[in-house]
Amino acid sequence: MAQNLSSSIRTLLHEGTVIPAHPLALHKDRTLDEERQRALTNYYISSGAGGVAVGVHTTQFEIRNEGIDLYETVLRMAIEEINKAKLTRPFIKVAGVVGELDQVQEEAKIAKGLGYDLALVSMGGLSHLSEEEHLERVKTVAETMPVFGFYLQPAVGGRVFSYEFWRAFADIPGVYAIKLAPFDRYQTIDVVRAVCHSERRDDIALYTGNDDHIVDDLLTTFRFRVEGNVVSKPIVGGLLGQWAVWTSKAVTLLEQAKEAKQDGLIPAELLTAGAELTDANAAIFDAANGFKGSIAGINEILRRQGLLRERICLMEHERLSPGQEKEIDRIHEDYPHLHDNAFVRNHIQSGVL
Repeated sequence: MAQNLSSSIRTLLHEGTVIPAHPLALHKDRTLDEERQRALTNYYISSGAGGVAVGVHTTQFEIRNEGIDLYETVLRMAIEEINKAKLTRPFIKVAGVVGELDQVQEEAKIAKGLGYDLALVSMGGLSHLSEEEHLERVKTVAETMPVFGFYLQPAVGGRVFSYEFWRAFADIPGVYAIKLAPFDRYQTIDVVRAVCHSERRDDIALYTGNDDHIVDDLLTTFRFRVEGNVVSKPIVGGLLGQWAVWTSKAVTLLEQAKEAKQDGLIPAELLTAGAELTDANAAIFDAANGFKGSIAGINEILRRQGLLRERICLMEHERLSPGQEKEIDRIHEDYPHLHDNAFVRNHIQSGVL
């Protein structure tokens, strides 16, 4: 039987919020830096984010590897910091779950036991599975806890799914949100159209994961004709690696997008900010080199702010690409209004982080 969301979490999910993809803090010897890991969670809470996603691509999938075994540890740490904060507002806790049927089911059980609200089900690294087998994985997870669907771009391990797949996906009881991250407009529209044609359309919140198209996604309401009626569906928020950095500014950006949609007037400055954010993301995510340095790029921004001590990743080959650091220098200087260095500095000095 599909699991239900609490009413407060469901309301926030559908109103739309900022959900950063939580990075992993490491020492030079690649052991977990518990102090900085906890500080990151507090940074997202202090920034006004409406949730956090842990155990996802930005957290590094290798946390599950034998000999590293950090999956449950980092999920638990985030929950502990959220509980310590004693928030009086809803805060959406998303756990990434991956792997074959047995693994994804086990990870969902761990996440549920720790108190997570939704499981972000990754389709990555499973190219041998048919679309039907992927749907069975999702149905299995939905029997344990509510599901956050995920369309991952092929460049970082995802695959292209058919419209028919997403149409069947939307009909699965227990699916309450979908992260759209194919980095492709055609495939993004496939998912939205599929959801609009499902009788569960009102149960599913759409979130952008297209880090290359954040603002335009947030400003767009999609419309499709379904059985003679026009059905509208917006993308209400974002679950993004890009929002793992400069998060307090991301919260402001989402509110500006919401206000613009409500007023029916899109300020030119907001569209310009969208283009600037895409340029910044290209540097941080290392688009020029097929996103090879994406996690290291996120970590480098956080290191410069003092939120991380090191930018290193679990795997030695995961590092900044040649020329990427210079690109990060450029976007940092060109777009000072996009970063929240002063916010972070003040919170570090006050002892909050």
